[in-house]
Amino acid sequence: MPFVTLFHWDLPQTLEDEYGGFLSPLIVNHFRDYAELCYKEFGDRVKHWITFNEPYSYSAGGYAVAILAPGRCSDRQELNCTGGNSGTEPYLVAHNQLLAHTAAITLYKQQYQSSQKGLIGITLVSNWFEPVSEAEHHKNATLRALDYMFMDPLTNGDYPHSMRSLVGNRLPKFTKEQSKLLIGSFDFLGLNYYTANYAADAPHYNSVNASYLTDTYATLSCKYCKFKNFISSTAASDWLYVYPRGIRDLLLYTKTKYNDPLIYVTENGIDESNDPKLTLEVSLNDTQRVDYYYRHLYCLQRAIKDGVNVKGYFAWSLLDKL
Repeated sequence: MPFVTLFHWDLPQTLEDEYGGFLSPLIVNHFRDYAELCYKEFGDRVKHWITFNEPYSYSAGGYAVAILAPGRCSDRQELNCTGGNSGTEPYLVAHNQLLAHTAAITLYKQQYQSSQKGLIGITLVSNWFEPVSEAEHHKNATLRALDYMFMDPLTNGDYPHSMRSLVGNRLPKFTKEQSKLLIGSFDFLGLNYYTANYAADAPHYNSVNASYLTDTYATLSCKYCKFKNFISSTAASDWLYVYPRGIRDLLLYTKTKYNDPLIYVTENGIDESNDPKLTLEVSLNDTQRVDYYYRHLYCLQRAIKDGVNVKGYFAWSLLDKL
């Protein structure tokens, strides 16, 4: 029974060119129509649908820091942006993704699920966060960072209080009907976990320099990771610090705060730098990756024993980048 994700990384520029992308509310109906085509053509074989993979990554990467298509952000950041506003557009894009998710999942449940006997959900990504010290303001910073994983609207029908109070009128609002449809709008939750960061309380920024990435008022980094024995090793990607316990902590947090959802770990893994000096035999002796998976699966097993409803696990491999 394959898993199929409706929104892929190769779609953003097409959607941007033809429909105005996720900045336009029109995208919601277009996405629903696209989803229906997929249900009709493949629903007899696909039994696990994922509407979106990592709404956070697309919103932040495409509209706050311009590292993903369509490459938009505020000019003041002096990045290679194609225009945009890092303080408003990421929220609008995330909002429309949530509405598109709801439209696609409502259609599936009303017209296709009973006959096709499938399940449908969404995949979110989140780091785990540890406070840089036991001070209360740093602990609160970790909770604000976790609020940005977009789980609250899917279980409570609205953004968390921290986002409402800090972002203010830059954060879009759901209608009563939209909120009602959002609540419980998934059969399962896909969760991608790779790494963890320390979180420290950060000063408030003025509204002129407001950005999706600083609105948490939390500094998220691994500046002290090695000093505090937070990690055992690093990966090729400069953002990926190995912290197996984080997957257990994130799963327990999700179970406790979000009504014990059915969870599939849809991505987890590590990359490594290419060393052309190594022989093929030595390269294939992949002890770093073996150790990564061994320790993460051990922590995943502990989470299951603690009552987290995890039903599947997918390793992040080179095939995910093709």
